[in-house]
Amino acid sequence: MDDADSRIRAAVDATRVVRSPKQHLATFGVTNLRYFMVTEPSYAEMTRDRESVIREGHVIAKRPEVVTPAYLLNLEGFGDDARKSMRMMAERFGANSPGLLYAYKNEGGSLNIVGGEPDGVADRIKVDLDGKGENLAVVLRGVDDLWDVSLLKFIFEYTAASVAGNASELAGRGLLDADARVGIPRAAVDRIERLFAAVQAGQAEPNVLKRELDRWGVFQQYEDRFLALFRKR
Repeated sequence: MDDADSRIRAAVDATRVVRSPKQHLATFGVTNLRYFMVTEPSYAEMTRDRESVIREGHVIAKRPEVVTPAYLLNLEGFGDDARKSMRMMAERFGANSPGLLYAYKNEGGSLNIVGGEPDGVADRIKVDLDGKGENLAVVLRGVDDLWDVSLLKFIFEYTAASVAGNASELAGRGLLDADARVGIPRAAVDRIERLFAAVQAGQAEPNVLKRELDRWGVFQQYEDRFLALFRKR
């Protein structure tokens, strides 16, 4: 293990959730999670003053999307090792076995340096958020120069804690079941229908819809409807 790996592992081990969100990731909508990352400044050893760095921002989680190993194989940007693992999943669970794909965006906000030790500062932020009843806010203690690693660790754990509930809600509506017409999960069919509507309304480009149909391997089933979009224009 090289020095960089050791530093990352140490940052992951040092990360602590001071206040957890009161809600899991939304199943049928976007989740806008506010975070406060409290760290000891990297220059702490150079000064006698006890200070803390507070980074505030938002993690935007898109609606969880139902995917399958076959769908993932058609996504761009994956290397040979990733594709090999997807093929193994397809062989083990079935090419159209449903799973959930989560996508996140980090919107950084303010950075402030305040007096006081990090643990005490984090506890004060927690008390303030509890008093305001903010359900979608998290307070984290992380490592200053690798604070984004600390944030990623939290996102991973938060996602893992949300998966079962998200999957249960989708299953309860039959969205993980295969659609008899095209053989892909009903949630995927619903997504395709939303894209058709968006293209018809001029809110999405046809190539986005075409790419989604190709990823699911169902363009042939929808070809007539897709070509009809151009005749109506």
